[in-house]
Amino acid sequence: MTNPNDPHAVMQAFFQAGQAFAQGMAQFMSGQQPDWQSKLGALTPPAGAPWGQESAELAALREEWRQRHAALWQAMLQRRKGDAAPIMVQPEPGDRRFEHPAWGESPIYDYVRQAYLLNASYLKQMAEIAPAANGLTKNRLQFLARQVADAMAPSNFAATNPEFIQKALETKGESIKLGLQNLIADLEKGRISMTDESAFEVGRNLAVTPGAVVFENELFQLLQYAPLTDKVAKRPLVIVPPCINKFYILDLQPENSFVRYAVEQGHTVFLVSWRNPKAEQGHLTWDDYVEQGALKALQAAREICRVEQVNALGFCVGGTILSSALAVARARGENPAASLTLLTTLLDFSDTGEIGCFVDEHSVSTREATIGKGGLLTAKELSTTFSALRANDLIWQYVVGNYLKGNKPAAFDLLYWNSDSTNLPGPFAAWYLRNLYLENNLRVPGRLAMCGVKADLGKVDMPHFILATREDHIVPWQSSYLGRKLLGGPSADSTFVLGASGHIAGVINPAAKNKRSHWINDSATADADEWLATASEVKGSWWPRWIDWLGRHAGGSVKARGRLGGKQYPPGEPAPGRYVKEKA
Repeated sequence: MTNPNDPHAVMQAFFQAGQAFAQGMAQFMSGQQPDWQSKLGALTPPAGAPWGQESAELAALREEWRQRHAALWQAMLQRRKGDAAPIMVQPEPGDRRFEHPAWGESPIYDYVRQAYLLNASYLKQMAEIAPAANGLTKNRLQFLARQVADAMAPSNFAATNPEFIQKALETKGESIKLGLQNLIADLEKGRISMTDESAFEVGRNLAVTPGAVVFENELFQLLQYAPLTDKVAKRPLVIVPPCINKFYILDLQPENSFVRYAVEQGHTVFLVSWRNPKAEQGHLTWDDYVEQGALKALQAAREICRVEQVNALGFCVGGTILSSALAVARARGENPAASLTLLTTLLDFSDTGEIGCFVDEHSVSTREATIGKGGLLTAKELSTTFSALRANDLIWQYVVGNYLKGNKPAAFDLLYWNSDSTNLPGPFAAWYLRNLYLENNLRVPGRLAMCGVKADLGKVDMPHFILATREDHIVPWQSSYLGRKLLGGPSADSTFVLGASGHIAGVINPAAKNKRSHWINDSATADADEWLATASEVKGSWWPRWIDWLGRHAGGSVKARGRLGGKQYPPGEPAPGRYVKEKA
């Protein structure tokens, strides 16, 4: 008997459903009416699956699905006779896979896309009504349903994509040849091309804000950027980016560089450029990233600028590392930062979004056994995982564009960065997954020992500015909001801003372009949705608002120094340094 709380039987049903979709489409393309009724067995969960408790609801869903298919078939027959027929199934808002006129010009391809959309909707609804033992199981079912549905889209296959056929006829087969060349080139690279990689080079037209390396160790290089104003804030800004990818997302091109913007606003900026670990760095731990990474960067910046405190900023996991470092410093009786900025950062891992679908006791134990004592979590595996979170945007649209249509991807700096992946040291990754994603230990005062002390985020009591983004699929904004009650306690000087768009585009929103929106609210409520309900939407970039906030913690202004580094930190190679150029 299948365990009703075991998702494996349910997952098997999803894979069977995918096969049923493919068989139905093949049946139709060979000139037959798909016998969807006979495929109900494949589209029905096996005995003992969680839906057993909800058979009435599932039966109603199946009946609705059957009736809609019958109506869709009749509409297609009407169109083939030359009569007008309504569109029975519409794509979800934002779904651009079937926008090309070729999908609607033929009743055959119109039927193919609508039958797929109907089946995909049914599959996703199956996952939604499945009673699961816990939220994680339910999230996994929904994630898997979407993965199967996305993979089975008729747009992904040559035989069921009219755009492929039209392009091949128009180019007399040249698009097929170019598509095969693109496929072979990507197979040699081991990944899908998302942009014209020949258009960019780090240090040439990416990461070009002037500066120099003023410190390095095995783990990171510290970059100091040259001033662009006569006077600068007395307290420097130290930026700790994520180590899961490369820092230059914050310094792409001059017009969209967050780093350059901060420098132009009169701040002395230091930035951590993490090394892309190789086998020799496979021993590095979370404590190394805290002690020899974030804390060392804070120390160097303070000594170079001869100040007691800096302003600190962390992005994504860089924010988690930085907050942990400040908790360690406070436990030691030190207070190196006057303010803390966190961009799309998790401190409370109660809800980690769809990334949580990849993290359970078995997967973490496997990591600990294989790479927990040494080794690498490879860039390829990390990249594949993150791409799967947005498969239509980061996988299938390039399969269709590159291989079916023979197109060359356009030049896009953000996607170049997205493809420039990094490894992670195994011990670091295993500790991170166990203690944060799986057990959520950082939120509990004193539970985690880091660098020889017990960490307590409540001791991180400097003013803080937290930015989350509303459509973030990596750090759900409500989870980021939970950090407010962990830092400094209930009386903390806390500012929260919610940006539009996603994890990257919501952060990299240049003030000069002043696009999108952000939401503000002085409320200190502990409930994120309650905060949003009374928040005010402000058009434009959040960058100027943050600069105004940061200016209140500048410690005054001083004349900009003409020389980077100092006696103990002589300037070395020019920014962006060599660490960021190392490939995985």
